[in-house]
Amino acid sequence: MTETEARRILGVDFGQRRIGLAISDPTGTVAQPVGYVTGGVKDVLAVAESRQVQAIVVGVPRRLDGTESDQTRATLEFIAALEMATTIRVVRWDERLTTREAERVLVAGGVRRRQRREKVDQLSAQLILQSYLDATHNSSQAGI
Repeated sequence: MTETEARRILGVDFGQRRIGLAISDPTGTVAQPVGYVTGGVKDVLAVAESRQVQAIVVGVPRRLDGTESDQTRATLEFIAALEMATTIRVVRWDERLTTREAERVLVAGGVRRRQRREKVDQLSAQLILQSYLDATHNSSQAGI
């Protein structure tokens, strides 16, 4: 494993049917979608291990007022299972409105409804990961 590969971070958008995935570039600056899995923790860890990531960022959905929903609780259960199954650092990240933003981007891009269902989870994972990368990059630049 090279030093640059070790800096990659996997972004995860947990859903009941599909789990969207995105990966950072080796510098931890740019996120790009890498698809989705349907099998849960084992499939996510297989991707994380094959990509030799140093961290997994999982979007935690909350209502606008910050309260938990059924999806929040399901995501937190998924995160707990992920943490139990790996030594890779797992980061929880606020993902309010990322799915809506992903849908908006896909509609604006003229993506057909059937294709949107396939792509929305990946794009949501990319938005979650990019938000994390931007926030942590800015923090490290400011010396925080």
